[in-house]
Amino acid sequence: MDASQMGRHALIVVGVDGSSSAIEAARWAAQEAALRGTSVRLISAFGWSGAKHVGDLGLGGQYREAMLESTREAVSAAASAAGGGVEISERVVDGFPVPILVSESRRAGLIVIGDRGLGGFTSLLVGSVAIGLAARAECPVVVVRGERSAGPVVVGIDGSPVSEAALEFAFEAADARAVPLIAVHVWSDRALETAAAFMVDWDAVEAEENRLLAERLAGWGEKYPDVVVRRVVVRDRPAHALIEHATGAQLVVVGSHGRGSAAGLVLGSVSHAVLHHSPCPVAVVRARTDN
Repeated sequence: MDASQMGRHALIVVGVDGSSSAIEAARWAAQEAALRGTSVRLISAFGWSGAKHVGDLGLGGQYREAMLESTREAVSAAASAAGGGVEISERVVDGFPVPILVSESRRAGLIVIGDRGLGGFTSLLVGSVAIGLAARAECPVVVVRGERSAGPVVVGIDGSPVSEAALEFAFEAADARAVPLIAVHVWSDRALETAAAFMVDWDAVEAEENRLLAERLAGWGEKYPDVVVRRVVVRDRPAHALIEHATGAQLVVVGSHGRGSAAGLVLGSVSHAVLHHSPCPVAVVRARTDN
């Protein structure tokens, strides 16, 4: 079994906190697990300080037990909502959400979270914990948001190693769902109204970009012959084009770039924008590294 196959069959981890967003994430993860033939682990962070403070009446243990019980109930509710179609395990962990989920990502095939959170995941808002997790996780992360749809899978392509990893994930997703794949390639994200713009043969540029996109897709089309691919080459801002084509889609897939010594700690501007504005769930995929 190669690395991609191992990833497909590795368990799916879901961050749970009792919010309606986490319930939707658990449902989405269970459906994905059924497609992959794998199991789901529902996990919630339970942070508690054992330090005593001035005025402490010694009731901390009671509060802790009450909070722990509430957290367990939230995880159990998510398991019930996810349904019984796949194997589901439940886990409550003492700690903070992002480090715990990043640690889980080293062994998981996929991390799934909602786009809003409360309780143990109180800062799980797009732009905070979700952004940090998407940038740092060592496996793909899906942020469940927007509307459910049976539409196509959308993927952004720029020809980099990151977009190759995103392409692999997107082809697998489209193949498993038996839906078309929309491959979006944006060949300019800069202002076009420049002094030299009139000197550019835009038709020739577009033809070349179409050729490059066809080359990038050729190998994947041979590996996944049943996936119908719609190629989109557009002169636009990448995030805008992806969000536009994500309307009616069931999943949009983007790559995540790290920069320099902070690689993996900075989410690219395109991924960041898509996570904020996509009308459907977003998968953020990092390029594989050897270290």
